[in-house]
Amino acid sequence: MNIAILTFDGFNELDSLIALGILNRVKRAGWNVRLACPAPEVTSMNGVTVRAQTTLEDAANADAVIIGSGMKTRDVAADPALMARIRLDPARQLIAAQCSGTLLLAKLGLLGAVPACTDLTTKPWVIEAGVEVLNQPFFAQGNVATAGGCLASSYLAAWIIARSEGVEAARAAIHYVAPVGEKDDYVDRTMANIEPYLFAETALTA
Repeated sequence: MNIAILTFDGFNELDSLIALGILNRVKRAGWNVRLACPAPEVTSMNGVTVRAQTTLEDAANADAVIIGSGMKTRDVAADPALMARIRLDPARQLIAAQCSGTLLLAKLGLLGAVPACTDLTTKPWVIEAGVEVLNQPFFAQGNVATAGGCLASSYLAAWIIARSEGVEAARAAIHYVAPVGEKDDYVDRTMANIEPYLFAETALTA
């Protein structure tokens, strides 16, 4: 299972890195999670520089992709050359977007008439792109999921794990990272948000 987290200059650390950490709680051969960036290095909205682990082009071959958000997402959406490097296919990939990453999904034509989640800042831009925005943290239809709010990144990670490794693997990953004394509550809340959108018959296998 190869998972790419699209991470651009100005990225939000809570989106890319929380998802990276939770997804890497799955410990099995062939499970790979990488930051996919447009350049060898990108710098976050708070000045944290990270090195790319793979390219935007390589994301086309991933089994699952998360599009992270950031303060420069509108610039990415307005850059035809950069957008042309992102080639995703929901027929064979799990595709998820976080906050302003939902705007990129819309611009790529991967949402169509499907409603989506995003953060409050990005909401007007997503609506302008012709997508209905839901007042909830997570929504998925088929192989495409969206989340709104930085900490909803845990829902995207759990959704990908549940779809590829099963519900118990997702529960275990969230349980590991949840605060002590609140673990059961965190797991239950997470699963309550994603379970309505899990379809066993469309689960991916590595």
